[in-house]
Amino acid sequence: MWLVLAIVAVTIIVDQLTKFLVVKYMTLGQSISVIDNFLYITSHRNEGAAWGILQGKMIFFYVVTLVVIGLVILWIRKLDIKKEKLLVIALSLILGGALGNFIDRVMYQHVVDFINTYIFGYDFPIFNIADSALCIGVFLMAVDAILDIKRHSQS
Repeated sequence: MWLVLAIVAVTIIVDQLTKFLVVKYMTLGQSISVIDNFLYITSHRNEGAAWGILQGKMIFFYVVTLVVIGLVILWIRKLDIKKEKLLVIALSLILGGALGNFIDRVMYQHVVDFINTYIFGYDFPIFNIADSALCIGVFLMAVDAILDIKRHSQS
């Protein structure tokens, strides 16, 4: 269980610290180039979800996030952490990411976003560390599912 707590804690701490620094040292809309034409730190606020959908629907986000947090915690508790480490890591990242953005929504009624990327000329929606943890967690869940299918097909 220490693995879960460590991943969740590190995710939340890094997420909240980076958001704090952006809010404290940057003006809204300010952008700092890290790698020209690829990566920028841009101070942005989002009252919705990915790509700005469902703007201002805070009650919806509170309910959905609490349900997801509850289900992920129940799922983790049912797993054998030693045998299903990849899935535990994936779910821990999802939990940490969900909690990181939930903290923003409860405290500020918006999420602080700041990672701004241009990939193959596309200005990808601005995101944050919590969003990254969620995406990496979902990716790792998919990898775990594929590996699980392979394991079962070989037996």
